[in-house]
Amino acid sequence: METQMLRSTLDKLNNLNYTKICRKKVNPKFELGAVLKYFDNEVPIIFEDVKGYDMPLVGGLYGNRQIFYDLMETNKENRIFKFMDAIANPQETKLIYTGPIKENIITKNIDITKLLPTPTSHEKDSSSFITAGMLLVKDPETGDTHMAVRRFQVNSKTNISTLISGASPHLRKIVRKSEESNKPVECAVVLGYDAEYLIASQISSSKYGLDKHKVYSALKGEALEVVKCHSVDIEVPAYCEIVLEGEIVPNKKIIEGPFGELMGYYGEVAPNPVMEIKTIMHRDNPIFQHAFPCREEHLSNGLIREVEIYSALSSVVDVKDVNVTIGGGCRLHAIVSIDKKNEGDGKSAILSALGSSKDLKHVVIVDSDVDIYSYKDVEFALASRVQASDDIVIIKNALGSALEASHVYKGVSDKIGIDATKPLNEESFKRAIVPEYEDIDITNYF
Repeated sequence: METQMLRSTLDKLNNLNYTKICRKKVNPKFELGAVLKYFDNEVPIIFEDVKGYDMPLVGGLYGNRQIFYDLMETNKENRIFKFMDAIANPQETKLIYTGPIKENIITKNIDITKLLPTPTSHEKDSSSFITAGMLLVKDPETGDTHMAVRRFQVNSKTNISTLISGASPHLRKIVRKSEESNKPVECAVVLGYDAEYLIASQISSSKYGLDKHKVYSALKGEALEVVKCHSVDIEVPAYCEIVLEGEIVPNKKIIEGPFGELMGYYGEVAPNPVMEIKTIMHRDNPIFQHAFPCREEHLSNGLIREVEIYSALSSVVDVKDVNVTIGGGCRLHAIVSIDKKNEGDGKSAILSALGSSKDLKHVVIVDSDVDIYSYKDVEFALASRVQASDDIVIIKNALGSALEASHVYKGVSDKIGIDATKPLNEESFKRAIVPEYEDIDITNYF
C-alpha cells in the first residue's frame, strides 16, 4: 500500500506546510549541507537540482520533534505510551511478491558515485557519506531483522565503509562471528522511509530481542509490506525508494573518517568493515534521502531513550515526562519532570536516570510545574530551587558515551545530577499566577 514510506511522508509534510522546495542548482559538496544547517536541520527541504545528478534529494525530514508527532499522529503527552505499546505488542509483516522498489534492478555496471547524489557535509570529511542509510542484517540465529541507521563512507563505485565501531552490541556480535568463520554477512541499505521506520530502528535489539520490522507494523497499525531482495536473503519495504544489496566482507577493512560527528566534533578515524554492493533496486524516479550528520537519527534515538528513562523512573517516582535534549546531542542530557511525593524523590530520580544509560551524562530533575521543553523555565528552576551543596550529585569516573569528546579523551566520564525540585509543603516556593493569563486572546487588544 502506498500509504507507507517517503512519498506519503512528503505529501503529509507538504499539507502541513513544513516543506521548502529548492529549485536552484546546489552542489552536494558543502553547499547542500550549508543550506540544511541554515535552518538548523529542522526544515524538510526538497532539492530538485543537485549538481551532477538527475536524482532529486530530500533532507531535514526528521530533525524536528513536532514533525515526528504530526507524522505519527501522536503528541507530547501520548508519544511515550505509543512507543511502549509497539515494543510490547509487535505485529507481523506481510511478504508480497513484488512492489515499487523492484521497478528497477541494476546488477551490472554499478557506480554509486554517478547514480546517487551523496553529499559531503564538513570541511575535513574524508569522502561523501550516505548518512540516512538504514542497514538491514538478518540475525543468523533467530532470523529476526536487525536494522539501524549507520553512516557509509563512499570508497568506490561498488564499495562503501560500514561503520561498526559504536554500533549496537547485537550488530558487532554478528560481524565478529562472520570474521571468525570468514563468512560474509548479507546486508541491505534502505533509503526512502518514513518516521515510524526510523523510530523502530532505534529500539535496542540486544535489550528487547525484537524484529524491528514487526515493531514498525505495530507503530503503523498495519502490516509492513516487504519484498525479498534480488540478490540477498533479506526482506525490505516494498515502498521504499532505493535499496543497496550486498555483503559485509569478513576481515577486510578500510580507514573510515574523519567525519563531522555528534556535538560538532570530528569523530575517530579508524578501520571499519566494507560492504560490496552487488545490486541496486530503486523505484521509478527515485528520491535520495539525506540526513545532515548527527541530527535526525539522534533525535529519533533520543525519543526512544525518553521511553527508557521514563520506564526506569516509573517504578521509583511519579514521573511525568522526559526530554532528552537536542542541545545534548539527544543522548547526553535529560530533563525529567516528576510529581514529588517525598523528600528524596529528586535524588532517587537522578540515580535511576543515570543508571538507565551509560551515555547519559547530565540530568536535571524538576517539578511538574516546570516546562521541560522551555530552557527559560528550566533555568528558572535551576536559579531558584537549587543549592549546590545539597542538590548536586556527582559520580566520578563512570562509563560514558563513545561519541562524547571529553569521554574519548579521558576514557571515563563524570556524571552530574541536579535536583531542581522545590521542598514539599513550602509556601515560599509557590509560583505567582496572573489570573486569566491562559485565556487571553492577544489579538483582541491590538
